[in-house]
Amino acid sequence: MQYEIPRRIIQTGKHAHQQLRTRAMTANLKLMNPDFEYLFFDDQQVKVFFEREFPQYRVVFDSFKFPIQRYDFFRYLAVYRYGGFYFDLDVLLASGLSSLLGHGCVFPFEGLTFSHFLRARLHMDWQIGNYAFGAAAGHPFLQAVIENCVRAQNDPNWAKPMMRGSTPFFKDEFVVLNTTGPGLASRTLAENPELAKMVTVLFPEGIDVCDTESWNRFGDLGIHLMEGAWRTNSGFLRRRLSLYWDAWKLQKLIKESARLGKARHHVTEADCRVK
Repeated sequence: MQYEIPRRIIQTGKHAHQQLRTRAMTANLKLMNPDFEYLFFDDQQVKVFFEREFPQYRVVFDSFKFPIQRYDFFRYLAVYRYGGFYFDLDVLLASGLSSLLGHGCVFPFEGLTFSHFLRARLHMDWQIGNYAFGAAAGHPFLQAVIENCVRAQNDPNWAKPMMRGSTPFFKDEFVVLNTTGPGLASRTLAENPELAKMVTVLFPEGIDVCDTESWNRFGDLGIHLMEGAWRTNSGFLRRRLSLYWDAWKLQKLIKESARLGKARHHVTEADCRVK
């Protein structure tokens, strides 16, 4: 079956009326893609969406501990139902999205991973992001991501291996990342090689993956500003300790990954047809 992403952009936020900074970023997406339909869901509309489209998941949706988990879960389901591109409210584009429509499902390379499970067990030292992605409606990879979100919520032991290597200062944040966020999406990609062939990973061209300048980019089309509004509030000292720990761990991981070379390649169905 040939999948194609429709010309649609989906975003979500607490309120329909956003701050000027956010409205400017939203305007950027629209101006770069004038022929795309634009859908925005505030908190009330997200609840209506679940009641109308996925009532079977409403209990799971309500059971998430952190609000960002509900936003994560919604974004997968919204794109799965309608098709199109999802973007966080802190993403800016430099180019339009038309060149990606024929890929069926696209996710960005986010950066090297802290996850010991991904590195040691699944031989993947990088991860995909969920701050922006696109897919055709009903795409099987998104279905697998959705099923894993439900699995992680119903069976916490399944998610525990992904927590190894997490910072001791912000365990709640790593719970989010690995139960509904990019850690879970990356695990789904790594554990389902046949489905992974149906996904195009947007690696920035000509940039070393060990260079942090190549991280948090939507391929060569845009950037993620990493505002991190979802992250938990914490004291100054706790946050500083976390930053030092992350920097120390990151240097070790970059040296480890550098031995694998500057580029990473993800096998797609197109690669298989060429072979």
